[in-house]
Order: sequence, then C-alpha cells, then structure tokens
Amino acid sequence: MAITEHRDIEKGDNKGLEDLLEPLFDEDLKNVQDNKETDQKNGSISMVLLSTAVAVCGSLEFGSCVGYSAPVQSGISIDLNLSVAEYSLFGSIVTIGAMIGAITSGRIADTIGRKGAMTLSAVFCMAGWLAIFSSMESLLLDAGRFFTGYGIGIFSFVVPIYIAEIAPKNLRGALTTLNQLMIVTGSSISFLLGTVVSWRTLALTGLVPCILLLVGLLFIPESPRWLAKVGREAEFEHSLRKLRGAKADVLAEANEIHETILTLQSLPKARLLDLFDTKYIKAVIIVVGLMVCQQSGGINGIGFYASETFQTAGLSSSKAGTIAYALIQIPVTMLGVVLMDKSGRRPLLMVSSFGTFLGCFLAGTSFFFKSQAVFLEWVPLLAVSGVLLFIASFSIGMGAVPWLIMSEIFPLHIKGAAGSVSVLVNWFGAWAVSYSFNFLINWSPAGTFWLFSGFSLVTIIFVAKVVPETKGKSLEEIQVLINK
Repeated sequence: MAITEHRDIEKGDNKGLEDLLEPLFDEDLKNVQDNKETDQKNGSISMVLLSTAVAVCGSLEFGSCVGYSAPVQSGISIDLNLSVAEYSLFGSIVTIGAMIGAITSGRIADTIGRKGAMTLSAVFCMAGWLAIFSSMESLLLDAGRFFTGYGIGIFSFVVPIYIAEIAPKNLRGALTTLNQLMIVTGSSISFLLGTVVSWRTLALTGLVPCILLLVGLLFIPESPRWLAKVGREAEFEHSLRKLRGAKADVLAEANEIHETILTLQSLPKARLLDLFDTKYIKAVIIVVGLMVCQQSGGINGIGFYASETFQTAGLSSSKAGTIAYALIQIPVTMLGVVLMDKSGRRPLLMVSSFGTFLGCFLAGTSFFFKSQAVFLEWVPLLAVSGVLLFIASFSIGMGAVPWLIMSEIFPLHIKGAAGSVSVLVNWFGAWAVSYSFNFLINWSPAGTFWLFSGFSLVTIIFVAKVVPETKGKSLEEIQVLINK
C-alpha cells in the first residue's frame, strides 16, 4: 500500500511538473516560430528595400542631370565661348532627349525587362556625361546632354514602375514616393557640388549614381510581374520568393498577379484616338492640363538657370542663393509627401500654386525695382526670397501631385497610351520653358517672372474648377466621380 501510494504520489508529482513546464515549452515554441516569421519578414523587407534603393539610383541620376545646368552656366559659357542661344540649346536639349526616351520607354521596358531598361538608361547617361566632360566645342557638349536626357526619359518611366511592381501592398505608397524625393535630392546635390567644383568635375560626379545602379542590379531580382507577363514562370516564382522570403506563402499573390495579367490581356488595346472618347476625355483634360500648368509656372527655366537669375538680381554671391535653393527642396518635398494623404490633392495643389504665384510676383517686383532704380537695396533680397518661395511652394505640391493624379485617374486599359501623351506634353513644356527662359530674361526679367505668376493664378482656377479630389477613393470610385 505504501509503495502504491508512493508511486501514485510520484506520478502525480511528474504530472504536476509536466503541467507546470508545458506552458513554458509552448511559449518557447511560439517564440521560436515568431522569431522565424520575423526573420523571414525582415529578410523579405530587406530585399524589397535593397531593390528600391538600387532603383532610385536612377532617380538620383535624373535629379543630377536636371540640376547640372544651373551652377555651371557661367563656367561653360566662358570656357567654350558659348552665346546665350548656344547655352540655351545645351540647357534645353536634355528635354528633347527625355521626350524621346519617355516615348520609347514603355516598349523598351516591356521588351528587355525593367532591369534591362534601367541598365540601358545608365549606359546612355554615362556616355552623355563622358561626352560633356571631354567636350571642347558645343556639338559634343549638346550630344552629351541629349544622351543624358534620353537616359533620364527612360528612368522617369521605369523606376516608379519597377518599385510599384516589387513592393508589397502595405509599402507601395511609401516606397514609390522615394522616386520624387531622390530626384529632388539629386538636383540639390548637383546645385551644391556645382558651387565648389568645375563643370567638368561635376559631369564626372554624374557617373556615380549610374555606377551604383549597375552594380546594384547584379544583386536584385527582376520584376515578378514582368516575368509573369512574358511567360517566364520559373523565374517569376524565384523572383517573388526572393522578394517575399524563401518560405513565405506567395500562392495568393502569384494568383492575383496572373489574374491581373489575364485581365489586361483581355482588354482592348487603347489607341490614341480612343483618348478623345467621351468616357476618357475628361480624365485626359485633367492630367494634360495639370502637366501644362506644372511647366508653364516656369520650374525648368527657374531651376535650370537659378544662379544666373541671382547674378542678374545683383546678389553679391550667387553661390549663397544656389546653396539655399538646393537645401530647401528636400525637407519641403518630404513635407509634401506627408501632407499628400492628409490634406488631399486639391488643397495641396492650390496652396502650392498660390505660393509659386507669390514667389514669382516677388521676384518680378524686385527686377522691376532694379529697372526703375528704386529700392535697390531690397532687390537682391526680394529676388532670392521670391525664387526660394517659388521652389519651396512647387516642391510641396505642384512637383509631385500631378504625377500622382495621373497614376490614379486613368482607367487601366488606357493608362499606357494616356500616360505617354501626358509625359510627352510635360517634357515638351519643359523644353519650351527651358529654351526660352534666357531669351525672356534678356527681354524683361520683371515681365518673365510676372508671366509665370500669371500662369500660377490660372493653375489655381483650373484646379478649383476641373480637378477632382482623389484622396481616400478607390480607382473605381474615382472613375465614377469623373464620369458624373
């Protein structure tokens, strides 16, 4: 009896011990599983972030190219003995190349893939920078500028497309905004470096983003959506698993991607004439109108030739104004990104346009004072304040919002054709403003800035009367809103 009782007690003690330890083992097992899931999640996010970081080297190159002409105008004009017309051609021919690049970018990206398109862009940009660096006369200089323009024209299409196609849904919005931020960053870096290095050295710095991009492309996957579209199934699965984690369940996302591709293939291919259909014309008017408003406000003229504008205003050191111009863009663009989903598209566009109006009006008034030889001590301060207010206001809304609305407002099956037209209009406007700016300044500095301020007022009216609010609406809800 005693032995039996002892065994029962021992058995009961063991059972009690098991009951005590079981939750601990369960908790340890849960912790191991959670840690494993966290490691997988962190690993997949790391690859997405790495891929995005590599892709936005193209955006950095874009900004470097756009910002190049502002700080080097005096140096290039003196060294190569360029006239105003010759430098205006050099400054603006980048937009001609970009127009051609933008038109061909869709076909290139669909034929050789997103990584292939970025590689081609980098090669063109590098060839362009080397041509600019070695040029001894205007022909090679202009050819180099054209090549860099063609490269960034492709980048302007393929970089945001690649990011959108690799990013998970919960990160897509935040990651795609990095494109615009890095463009501004690249422009600011060019502005800053241009104040301390020669124009030839600055051209060599434009090679750096391209080199980083080409090296980085060796370590990141191709867009899984493009791989699925061209029927490379094994590579599609490998790419998706590399982005989401080796042991992640990608079946649902893979099915969704295949369904989307089948839907796109079943839709009729849009032609340019289809854009004039009553179902689509309002969306086309909204986006094309915004692109015209964005460029007619003078951004590419003021940005390309900022240092010369400060010199014309009589600023003792144009470098100070150029540095301030460069530094103000990045934080204000980040603020615009934050406000985009809080304040809405329309209020941001209208506040931004009012700021560009006020900035150009102040700059124009400063040049008017100078021409009338009154308040001369105020002229440099007003000019710099006006230009800085202009670029801050543009960066907070008019810089990014038109592109966002373009991505939201077109129906899926006409997005390619409508987007190409919109991009073409934007680059043509960039060329017209950047080419004519020096001639306009020689005609009348005050009149030039007042003209731009007038276009900003027209933008406010256009947004108030025509542009819908798309914040918080699904793509289907936006279509219903437009077609009311």
